[in-house]
Amino acid sequence: MITSTVPSGPAARLDHVLATSRAQQRAALGLYLPVNYPTRSASREALHAMAAHADLVELGVPHHRPHLDGPVIQQAVAQALTGFQMRDLFASAAELAAHSTAALLVMSYWEPIRAYGATAFAHMLADSGGAGALIPDLPPAAVPQWRAAAEAAGLHTVNLAPPHASRARLADLGSSTTGMLYAPATPGLTGNRGPLSPYLPRQVRRLRECTGLPVAVGIGLSTPDQASRVSLFADAAVVGSAVIRRMQASPTAPAAAAAAAACDFAQAVRHGPPHAA
Repeated sequence: MITSTVPSGPAARLDHVLATSRAQQRAALGLYLPVNYPTRSASREALHAMAAHADLVELGVPHHRPHLDGPVIQQAVAQALTGFQMRDLFASAAELAAHSTAALLVMSYWEPIRAYGATAFAHMLADSGGAGALIPDLPPAAVPQWRAAAEAAGLHTVNLAPPHASRARLADLGSSTTGMLYAPATPGLTGNRGPLSPYLPRQVRRLRECTGLPVAVGIGLSTPDQASRVSLFADAAVVGSAVIRRMQASPTAPAAAAAAAACDFAQAVRHGPPHAA
């Protein structure tokens, strides 16, 4: 949790938490949850609990075809879709922005944004206190449209770095990315519980060198120990499925489970995993 004064402007929150965590010689902690999971009220309670421990909160936009996500997030998104309206996203963001100093990013597939209208979405997100958006399936043809909308609203555009991309491709990606770049911790879909690649630190360094951007590691961070190790070399460590698993295991108290998971990962990123304390 960031306790110092946050600069004005929605995108500046992300810059601020990254600079603050860097000064503390650790990664910023990012936590992801689909909006309205498991219910509208429980989601908002869980998000506030997570924001009390995280530097960065990723608000997921439920979508009927989350094709880049694994079973855990697919199940959560399917449950969150019941009754979801885009106004729920903006309301959740506005509440968090008003009561937390965590930076707020949105993770959304392109189709919900396209259907809402890219310009309207970007301005509503900025007005609600969001710092930017990660759109992992943004089509190349839609990149100019989204970039124009994001720049006009003052939002960051966070992109996902493809594995094994050439230096030329990464340089091009860096020119269309602001705020930070996202690197997968493990190959495949979200929720992968495999070991971290021994080459991940080198990959993060390569992404920084090619783009000049801070690098967040996510997609496959499943334990506090892994988050602790990533904190030694990345600018941010982002966790999603592991938090949702804890919530699924406590269906009668999902917000409390989210808070406990957030506390464990925050401890790991800042001081090492709980068993090492």
